[in-house]
Amino acid sequence: MLKRTFITLIAAAGLTLTASAATLAQTDPTPTTPTHEESQMSGSASDSGYAPVNGIELYYEIYGEGQPLILLHGGLGAIEMFGPVLSTLAEGRQVIGVDLQGHGRTADIDRPLTFEAMADDVAALITYLGFENADVMGYSLGGGVALQTAIRHPEVVRKLVLVSTPYQFHGWYPEALAGMAQMSAAAAEGMKQTPMYQTYAALAPRVEDFPVLLDKLNTLLTTDYDWSADIPNIKLPVLLVVGDADSVRTSHAVAFFELLGGGQKDAGWDGSGMSTAQLAVLPATTHYSIFMSPLLASTVAPFLDAP
Repeated sequence: MLKRTFITLIAAAGLTLTASAATLAQTDPTPTTPTHEESQMSGSASDSGYAPVNGIELYYEIYGEGQPLILLHGGLGAIEMFGPVLSTLAEGRQVIGVDLQGHGRTADIDRPLTFEAMADDVAALITYLGFENADVMGYSLGGGVALQTAIRHPEVVRKLVLVSTPYQFHGWYPEALAGMAQMSAAAAEGMKQTPMYQTYAALAPRVEDFPVLLDKLNTLLTTDYDWSADIPNIKLPVLLVVGDADSVRTSHAVAFFELLGGGQKDAGWDGSGMSTAQLAVLPATTHYSIFMSPLLASTVAPFLDAP
């Protein structure tokens, strides 16, 4: 029963035990704090640091060279959760992995955890790093942040990739919403034996903040929202990616695609009627496997590479 509860919590946050275990395997098999070198992906970061933006010290790591891509993890995750997907994407571009507020190496600050505030952080990071604009890709929680970045700061976003991301609260299946409601500081002690917590403990500057993070995530993930009025105003190229067994309703992903201007008509034999929005449904893929799937990288890369 306890294991089922943990899985539900993980589903709500967008992180799995499997991914956490993979992260630990890439660092240190014991739950001790890894060295910087041990915490890298299969390729080494060319740069890393903390960006002082909006009162927070936002941690980032840079991989590869070329067009910048900001990569945003899911709830209770960190840069490491993307594993080989990050490495593959970095083969053709400059990937900037970010630890969002209260996650990974970025310490929490005295402000609520909101999609809007974290989006402002991401926009400020793009400016801090000296980019005129960047591609932005987010998964689950990070997808909501990426979407709000495009809504609030379209001038700094070139292309947008949203993975397992709804535009409204009820885009999630009821099971996922139920899991979100269970997440709180009351669950913190029981979660300390999970790889999820061990990953947090290995990276977080203040491990004692874990219960606070759970409470803040509970508030964020149980607050109703609906961004449908903003979606048609997004004019930049957008790729939506979901699994065919995702926590996000498939019908919602299609509705999202249509709000972006996709799926309105036959594109014609030459494709001239295609919109700037694209929709990809990955087969045999769940919310808990999509962020590590080779299919994700092979789907996203051509979209980013296209003119």
